[in-house]
Amino acid sequence: MAMTPAQMSYMRKLAQQQTAQQEAANAHGQTVATAYELQLAQLHQHRLRLKDFQSVEKKIEAKRAMLPEYDPYVDGVLQARPGTQDDVIATVLVWHIDAGNYARALEIAEYALASGIKPPDQYNRNLPTIVQDEVAEAILAGKLSGADALQIAAKAMALTDQADTPDQAKSKLYKAAGWAVLGKTGSHDVDMATRTLKACKEALPLLQRAMELDTRAGVKKDIERLERRLAKPQAK
Repeated sequence: MAMTPAQMSYMRKLAQQQTAQQEAANAHGQTVATAYELQLAQLHQHRLRLKDFQSVEKKIEAKRAMLPEYDPYVDGVLQARPGTQDDVIATVLVWHIDAGNYARALEIAEYALASGIKPPDQYNRNLPTIVQDEVAEAILAGKLSGADALQIAAKAMALTDQADTPDQAKSKLYKAAGWAVLGKTGSHDVDMATRTLKACKEALPLLQRAMELDTRAGVKKDIERLERRLAKPQAK
């Protein structure tokens, strides 16, 4: 059952107050607060509901409907910034990615990564790797394009570039960033003559870095096309 505006306001304030009252001894422990416990209980119920769906598409639709119920708590934590382990924050971050809410996911990720928050045990990747993999996949699959792809790729790179993640995940994000700069929407899109020199110059080092990290990144042909394009400075 969705919360009323009054309940949402109360949850947001409760999260702010209780996380701000964490003792120094708990600075690197688990977030311990009634608001957190309430959200954990809700998360448990939502996970049970998700198990009723066989369809991934239906699971995503259900997550989209569930996510607003966590907004007051998340907003409270992002404001108070307790820096403690929080399974609700980690899970909601991943669910926002699943739901295609990439800007909100990265807003949460900025706090979660700075705080060293780890995903719950059922996830077999750390949070930086999840961010790199999922943002890259969204761009490469055409779910994100245009200015949105540029902004999301840039933020994901800024948040995760120094993190210890598999080279393949980091390579995929560099490839996606290169595609975003070029406005490339699929592997079929190979005409570099229509791209500006500025875009080509910005995309080339991104794709070259992707190749350095993973020789099987699938960027070799694009690099060759860009190099040929840039060898013709008289072009637009």
